[in-house]
Amino acid sequence: QVLLVESGGGSVQAGGSLRLSCAASGRTFATYAMGWFRQAPGKEREFVAAIGWSGSTLYADSVKGRFTISRDNAKNTVYLQMNSLKPEDTAVYYCARGGAVVARSAAYDVWGQGTQVTVSS
Repeated sequence: QVLLVESGGGSVQAGGSLRLSCAASGRTFATYAMGWFRQAPGKEREFVAAIGWSGSTLYADSVKGRFTISRDNAKNTVYLQMNSLKPEDTAVYYCARGGAVVARSAAYDVWGQGTQVTVSS
């Protein structure tokens, strides 16, 4: 059974940076796309970024130019570098395993437990 464990969340002031990590168990990490999603209180879960096995990436317009997704297949880990954070980035961030680099959450079959990111103004 594949498990995804996020870390790196926390509280920062607007304009600050955080790097989230998502460690995956299992031997087939390198063959899957990985995505980051977030959910703010009272809102639906939304797509943030995704990366394919070959390194292709996709970003939500709201984070393009500020967030960078990357992966280290040797470590079974995907990262989300978040710069120039805004209060509206406050949410629980989830990583997920998917079959393709897409924004649809239905395309992702394994999810982590989430990590809280809070950005204060």
